[in-house]
Amino acid sequence: MPLVRPEERVSIKPAASMFGKLLLWAFIVIALVGLGALFLLHRLNRLQSEVTRLSQQVEQNDQHLAQVKESSSAALRQASEAATSAQQAAQQRNLAQATAAQSQKVATLARQQAQTAQNAAAQAQQQAQQFRLQREQELDRLQQVLGQIADTRRTAMGLIMTLGSNSIRFDFDKADLRPGNREILSRIAGILTMLKGYHISVFGYTDDIGTQEYNLRLSERRAEAVRNYLVKAGLDPKIIIAKGYGKSDPRVPGDSLAARAANRRVEIAIVDSRLQMQGIVTSGGKSRVVPK
Repeated sequence: MPLVRPEERVSIKPAASMFGKLLLWAFIVIALVGLGALFLLHRLNRLQSEVTRLSQQVEQNDQHLAQVKESSSAALRQASEAATSAQQAAQQRNLAQATAAQSQKVATLARQQAQTAQNAAAQAQQQAQQFRLQREQELDRLQQVLGQIADTRRTAMGLIMTLGSNSIRFDFDKADLRPGNREILSRIAGILTMLKGYHISVFGYTDDIGTQEYNLRLSERRAEAVRNYLVKAGLDPKIIIAKGYGKSDPRVPGDSLAARAANRRVEIAIVDSRLQMQGIVTSGGKSRVVPK
């Protein structure tokens, strides 16, 4: 072993001490670096985890945002459809209001027309009532006047004069008018020519002797004889007709001479023209259809 000189020992000891310090500082530095690296690694791991979490959160937020956008788009479509429906509803409401207003106008006009028609009907009814009253009074006066000439009775539609044996007498199997018959018919014609709004029907009848066909022709000749005389006396031929009924509807039943004389007759029906239009004339207490 070599000997070290004292001055060398002094120089070596400080060098060893310095080296030890360097090692210590190097160890400390390495430890600090290692700790720093561990800390950095730990921080990096945490940052990585945070980044991963944030990435997931961003992805979730993106998904949520996509859902929100889709919901917003659906809401916008619904809002647009609702606006369209509201517009259509408003148009329908306006149309309904216009229709209701028009219907109200029509209803008001209809009520006014109905009221006008009702007033007109009431006025017409009043006038008809007055006219019927006047006609009734006229028929009453006419019945009194004609009743002084021959048997005259009222019917639902006018008057019927029976020209029987007391006024006009027809010979058996004859249709000729006697001079006395002409005088009576002239008086009747003078009264009937003053009438307005009436139609006159002359009906001829026979007794029960002979066939129905023969008596029908005989009754027609008797009715025509009376009609022709009334026309010559001044009656309008358009308002007077003649028709025979033969031996039907006898006035006096039986086969005695008096009954047969009474049944050889002519009847004059004086009928209101309005009722005449219905084609019905009452004769002999029965309704008959008058040919047009």
